[in-house]
Amino acid sequence: MRHGLEICCGGPSVTASLLVELGELAERAGWDGVFFEDYLIYYDGDDPPTYDPWLLLAAIAGRTGRIRLGTTVTSLPRRRPAKLAREVLTLDHLSAGRATVAVGVGDPKDRGVAGFGEQTDLKTRAAMLDEGLDLLVGLVGGERVTHQGTHYRADGVTLRPAPVQTPRVPVRVGGSIQAKAVLRRAARADGIVPYKLADTDGWSDFSPDEVHDLVGALPATRADGEPFDVAVGGRRRRPDERAERAYVGELAAAGATWWLEFIPAGDPEMMRAAVARGPLR
Repeated sequence: MRHGLEICCGGPSVTASLLVELGELAERAGWDGVFFEDYLIYYDGDDPPTYDPWLLLAAIAGRTGRIRLGTTVTSLPRRRPAKLAREVLTLDHLSAGRATVAVGVGDPKDRGVAGFGEQTDLKTRAAMLDEGLDLLVGLVGGERVTHQGTHYRADGVTLRPAPVQTPRVPVRVGGSIQAKAVLRRAARADGIVPYKLADTDGWSDFSPDEVHDLVGALPATRADGEPFDVAVGGRRRRPDERAERAYVGELAAAGATWWLEFIPAGDPEMMRAAVARGPLR
């Protein structure tokens, strides 16, 4: 199992330089990945500072050499798939093949959706995700893409240079497994970033048995032949580290390939300490 950090992209007292520093510190502390949340307006506080994750990741790419870089997750219906693909491919080259992108329908708490007149109807957003996912997967693989759909169009276009990674930059799908479409979409990609509850105000950990069943419902391998990414977690580390380590080990035995530990917005020194302590291996 690999151990990654899911880091806030904003919040009170958070600066862009701090977030880049945390990414650099994560590599020194032995983490395997840094994945930023992706919001136009962060959900914590009134008019909080918020930073673009792809620009943060580009800065971190230039200061690291090993750690995997990406998002958890980017709302694809809020983005143009071709523009997102261009950003992901650029990061793949800046990082010498360490980019990953995770996409989903979007967090209903993102004030940057309704606030800027973006589509808020869940059924429409789901249709945009379904359509956009095929475009994104093709474009980050360097394919020539032709598509005529309800929401997007591509007339035999390809993006160059091709990705460093082969056959493509890994694409993950995020969302609640209460929505069966999340599993269907993930099977068309390279991994899943699942959570249990559709109500984002609640939280419930996966049990090892639930992870085992989830892994069994997904492809065994990614497009490159590596094990299909199942990235679970997404919460803060609990105080009892012995129990936490045992729990993460049980998830690994059940087939999870990544454990993600959340670093929320807070006192900068506390954020640094949470990263510097390293993963629970």
